[in-house]
Amino acid sequence: MEDRLTRIESKIALAEDLLEELNLTVYRQQQQIDRLQQRIVQLQRQLAEVAPGERRDLRDEIPPHY
Repeated sequence: MEDRLTRIESKIALAEDLLEELNLTVYRQQQQIDRLQQRIVQLQRQLAEVAPGERRDLRDEIPPHY
């Protein structure tokens, strides 16, 4: 019985460590997503400053090899 309890405690400790590691990974990924979203907003603003009022759809443009 003691051996079984020790194995269960070990598994719980490993699961807790894994959960903490996964939480940290998710936290870091969310920080990266937030930074990327901020960068997208900055790039959209820069694009609007360079060509105000000009809205182009790149799908309508002919590729250079044509």
